[in-house]
Amino acid sequence: MSESTKQDAPPGQDISIARIFREFLTLGAISFGGAVPYLRSRLVETEGWIDDREFVEMLSISQTLPGLNATNLAILVGQKLRGARGAAAALIGMCLPGGVIMYVAGVLYWRHGDRADSTAILKGVAAAAVGLALYTAIQLGKRSLATRADLAFVAITAIAVNHFHISVLWVLLGVGLLSTLWRHPGGARETKEK
Repeated sequence: MSESTKQDAPPGQDISIARIFREFLTLGAISFGGAVPYLRSRLVETEGWIDDREFVEMLSISQTLPGLNATNLAILVGQKLRGARGAAAALIGMCLPGGVIMYVAGVLYWRHGDRADSTAILKGVAAAAVGLALYTAIQLGKRSLATRADLAFVAITAIAVNHFHISVLWVLLGVGLLSTLWRHPGGARETKEK
C-alpha cells in the first residue's frame, strides 16, 4: 500500500480483522522487554494505521487504565480500525504469544530457576528492558515535549511519584488537571513559550 493510500483511506476501511490479528500476533511474539517501542514502530512508521499524535494520546490513555499498557493500546488501536471486532482481534493477537511463552517460561523457571545461569539471563533481560523503555521515552519525548511547561509537568510527575511516593493514578489526574488549567483558554501560554 502506498503512503498516499494509507493517509487517504478512512481509518480501518480496508484493514481486515485477520490482518489486525496477524499484526498484533506478530507484535506480541517479537516484543520482548516491552512492547511500546515495537508498537510505535509498526503501527506508526510501518503500517501507518495511526500517527504519532494518536499514538501518544492512546498510550496516555493506556497508562492511566488498569492493565498492561501494550494490551490497552492494542485494544484502542483495534477499536479505532474496526470497532469491537478489531479490538478483540488485537487483544487476542497481542496476548496469545506472551501467554504461551510465559507458560513455558514458568514451567522452565519452576524446574531450573535456582541455577546461577538462569539468574544471569534474567538480569540481562531486565537490563535490556530498561534500555528499551528509555529508548521509547526519548522517542516519544522528542514528539511530545514541545514547551518548557511540558518539561515541568514531567518533572512534577517524576518527583511526586519517586520522591513523595504519591499514587501514579493521583499524580496523573493532578498533572492532567494542572496541564488543562495551564493551557486554558485556547493555549495562550503554550503559544507564548514556543
